[in-house]
Amino acid sequence: MEKSKKHIRHCLLFEFQLGHSATEAAANICRAIAPGIISQATAYRWFKRFAEKNYDLDDDNRSERSDKMDLSNLKDLLEADPRQTTRCLASALGCCHTTIENRLNEFGYRSMLGAWVPHDLTLTQQYQRVDICTSLLSLKRTHSWLDHIITGDEKWVLYINNTRKRQWIGPTQRPVPTPKPELHPKKVMLSVWWGVHGVVYWELLPTNTTVTAHVYCAQLDKLKRKLEVDRPNHGKVYFLHDNARPHVAKSTRKKLLDFGWEILPHPPYSPDLAPTDYHLFRSLSNSLRGKEFEQETDIVEYLTDFFDSQPKEFYRRGIHSLSKRWQEVVDRDGGYIID
Repeated sequence: MEKSKKHIRHCLLFEFQLGHSATEAAANICRAIAPGIISQATAYRWFKRFAEKNYDLDDDNRSERSDKMDLSNLKDLLEADPRQTTRCLASALGCCHTTIENRLNEFGYRSMLGAWVPHDLTLTQQYQRVDICTSLLSLKRTHSWLDHIITGDEKWVLYINNTRKRQWIGPTQRPVPTPKPELHPKKVMLSVWWGVHGVVYWELLPTNTTVTAHVYCAQLDKLKRKLEVDRPNHGKVYFLHDNARPHVAKSTRKKLLDFGWEILPHPPYSPDLAPTDYHLFRSLSNSLRGKEFEQETDIVEYLTDFFDSQPKEFYRRGIHSLSKRWQEVVDRDGGYIID
């Protein structure tokens, strides 16, 4: 193999001295010896070397790029920036990137993508998350009060929920393509409120209607009436929603105070502390994958079946996981919970 490589390099030098280009040289050698025996990139690399008056046909001495390396230096580089490529690490440590790959595999390192997070939290926002979670953890001596939480949020529901799935295909087959979602898909806004006993009230907003403070207050009136009819013995209500503008409007706060409901504090940019986001909507989104609806009544029927089919434990688990999540945020010094 080494003799063959040396012979090809002699041919390259001969082609160079004849005044041929690297492309011509690669084509001539492949035609004379064997198709694909040398690539244009290799020919370019050697022609550049010959142009620099270096006619040595042996490989460069790579003794300075020894396979031996200081593992502690590698770990220090990774701790400083775990997103570095193996080639960047190799350049910094003076060895080849395959050595880096071998060492990383040997010591159990894996290359993985980090999870997406909703926001790049500032230190102030992290402190705020810790303070709020600490106050919620100390709100009562026991967590039985969690049974009195009513929480909710809004979500877009698409009429066509395309999703790509892996396909089993034969050696000569091609997978069936999946159409990309439209830029402005047909959709409807879902508003829902629920607690440990299940969904209390939900509705789909009329087309071209957005959630304003006025709309939200009207929804809260409907929620209160539904709660009084369906769960007259619910007792005190601890109301939890996020910091969307309609939710924190002056008229909204006044209405909730008039209801006598206690508003639980919720830190900004914290869907990981909102049960509707991390529990109910996550399950709903999974169930909607691949579903297509022709009209709004189909969506209403599907959502009704979905909410009614969930066991009571499903709703209870979503609410009661709050205490563990509050503690986890405290333990993480305000960092996000990565599920």
